Amino acid sequence: MNLPKLIQGGMGVAISDWRLAKAVSQLGQLGVVSGTAVSRVLASRLTDGDLTGHVRRALASFSVPEPVQKILNRYYVPGGKTPDMPYTSPPAYNLRPPTFLDQLTAIANYVEVFLAREGHGGLVGINLLEKVQMPNLASLYGAMLAGVDVVLMGAGIPTQIAGVLDKLSRHEPVSYRVDVLGAGPEDDHRIHFDPERVFPGISKLVGQLKRPKFFPIISSVVLAQALLKRSEGEVSGFVIEGPTAGGHNAPPRAGGALNEKGEPIYGEKDVVDLEKMKKFGLPFWLAGGYGNPFQVQAALDAGAAGVQVGTAFALCDESGMEAGLKKKLLRQVLDEEAQVFTSPLASPTGFPFKVALLEGTMSDPEIYQERNRICDLGFLRSIYKREDGSVGYRCASEPVEDYVKKGGLEENTLARTCLCNNLMSTAGFPQRRKDGYVEKPIVTSGDDLVAVGQFVRAGKTSYSAEDVVNYLLGPLLRAEAAGAKRL
Repeated sequence: MNLPKLIQGGMGVAISDWRLAKAVSQLGQLGVVSGTAVSRVLASRLTDGDLTGHVRRALASFSVPEPVQKILNRYYVPGGKTPDMPYTSPPAYNLRPPTFLDQLTAIANYVEVFLAREGHGGLVGINLLEKVQMPNLASLYGAMLAGVDVVLMGAGIPTQIAGVLDKLSRHEPVSYRVDVLGAGPEDDHRIHFDPERVFPGISKLVGQLKRPKFFPIISSVVLAQALLKRSEGEVSGFVIEGPTAGGHNAPPRAGGALNEKGEPIYGEKDVVDLEKMKKFGLPFWLAGGYGNPFQVQAALDAGAAGVQVGTAFALCDESGMEAGLKKKLLRQVLDEEAQVFTSPLASPTGFPFKVALLEGTMSDPEIYQERNRICDLGFLRSIYKREDGSVGYRCASEPVEDYVKKGGLEENTLARTCLCNNLMSTAGFPQRRKDGYVEKPIVTSGDDLVAVGQFVRAGKTSYSAEDVVNYLLGPLLRAEAAGAKRL
């Protein structure tokens, strides 16, 4: 595999959808789809009528037709649902998911990767979160059935993934140790996935699968060392993500101090020593604040194989962000009014989470207060151990009384928002409640949101993925082409 100089960030939910990944991949770089909550995304696209037919075309190519028909029967609405009709959401995962949920999750990831790869030979990756553990086995298998080239994963320490990829390429049963709050060293809680049980006869139908490369997303040399030492299979490279990147950030290594705006304070301990990274002998890409050609060149000069860029692609024409939100945020940028806040509280995971301050979204305190707390998607639920030894599920964004009844501390619910529902709205799939309330969006962005106006050409009010790639890599590619001519 030729190493890309540019990795397009895997932004969920469905911001990095198949259209964006395909556009970047066709430009010779690594296009990446987000696998986060893509089961709900697939169900919603079908409920909206799949008016372009892309989803059903991808479904028709899947090797096992029976679960595909079940998905269509349950979610497809010819012509699309009416505006006042709610979306039918898949059930939340637990440690013993029903077979249909594993089928839906695998097929949803298959569809996303299939569409991103369709009609060209470029590289396509998938981004998943270690924090969203329970759907990951089915997600990986579905992506591999579609021929995904690279798996990227952050938001935790994904030591198990490399070994899982090895086994899934051979259609072998796999298990995944999950994090359980309150568990002791004697506990071993796992979720299991058996390809042949979920899709009977699949191995004979498709043969051995390509084993994708694995690029963990890390924030320190220590984490890289741990992954190389403890991983159960091959690690092919790293993405080193700094605290200016959008979405979830690693907590500051120095502790929980906040600045005058209430944001976590990052310092020298959070800067990765690239000289030490070079000694591992694996390629690495730098992420977080590399959204201009000078920083791309600086990353290459520092020994990186390239950079990962998310925010610039989040507002481009091909991204999956709801069109009105995208236009509104880009207008803010062009008017030099864009602001990003690193919230230490918004995410139920407890990780810092970057929020673009935008009217009409959950960044507005009044809009936040209007919402009745509910947890009905459950992708960010935590597993905890009950007194009787069984496990339960809770989320710091669910109703406070429910969370406390499950042993959670009330202080952990302060200012938490339902990222699952909020991000679905950001992608254009807002849930409508029985009382008429419509879930509001939340927009996450890196600190370099303020600079994305550089991609908008004179006389234009928007920009494409091609504009981003050409601007970031144009000088470099032109220099390489000139050097090749001289040779």
